[in-house]
Amino acid sequence: MTSLSEEDFINPIGRPAPVIRFLGWASLTVLAAFMVNNILITWFNHPTLASGLSSGDSRVWVQVGLYAVAIAASIWWIFSRPDNALRYEASKISNFNAYLIRGCFFAVLFVGLADMAIAFLRVEGFLGRFFSESTASGLLRAQFIGPYVHVPLVVLGFIVALFSRTLGFQWLALLIVAAELLIVFSRFVFSYEQALMGDLVRYWYAALFLFASAYTLLEEGHVRVDVLYAGLRQTTKGRVNAFGTILLGMTTCWCIILIGMGSQQAIINSPIKNFEVSQAGTAGMYIKYQMAAFLAVFAITMLIQFVSYLFEAVADARNEPGHKDHAGAASA
Repeated sequence: MTSLSEEDFINPIGRPAPVIRFLGWASLTVLAAFMVNNILITWFNHPTLASGLSSGDSRVWVQVGLYAVAIAASIWWIFSRPDNALRYEASKISNFNAYLIRGCFFAVLFVGLADMAIAFLRVEGFLGRFFSESTASGLLRAQFIGPYVHVPLVVLGFIVALFSRTLGFQWLALLIVAAELLIVFSRFVFSYEQALMGDLVRYWYAALFLFASAYTLLEEGHVRVDVLYAGLRQTTKGRVNAFGTILLGMTTCWCIILIGMGSQQAIINSPIKNFEVSQAGTAGMYIKYQMAAFLAVFAITMLIQFVSYLFEAVADARNEPGHKDHAGAASA
């Protein structure tokens, strides 16, 4: 991630951009409020905002208050730091997003290895040899493994991500190759194959592509179908990127978040709440519900990165110094 000096902290052209900064920071604070509300709706049976207001449920005012605090926090930030440079804030947002993605990579590493080991012991009937009767019985149920095995490992992943930057999508790609190689050897050399082996590859594949999307956006690595863009001036490119980010990028992310997490029965919330497993049942890994959560991680990290991208684009449109030249950007 790009690191800026103290000189880059202050707006270099002396003109604040309050509207753009409000749009960006309000998107992030409202996102945070939405995620808290989603926990209240999914796990504590609070009404959705629309149903709560129509039915008069008093609990809805907790959600309204959270959104009000979110908007107020973004306004306070903008007016308390009016001279912040757009590139400086973009860098800080990208660095935070990088931590989130790094934590997710560590989480899927730990969860994948642990759940694969548990699934192997479960399939081969070895749980009773290593665990007490009650624990072995719990390890047969996704509702036990999810909160008592997976959740602590996810938390561990984010703690490790605070101190280490060694794991990323390159390492996860290598682990996927190793897992595929293990399947080939076990199938054709030892004639042994279990559903859990394919589950692990799909689990890591999904994480690889969905988690790496935000980093790819940061590095301008997504394919750009270019007819006119390459010949435009930097300021014009900035305007195009800014409008595209708002109208296409941020809008798409919010659509995924609202549709996927809008209620308890939504396509992301429902599998997570029920700790949904694959059709393989006890023969496979109990990580299908997390693969639904990957869609939320994708939309959230992309939205955060789009805010950073928006700030960079507006800085380009204003011809501010510090433009990053992505020479390796893909085009078609």
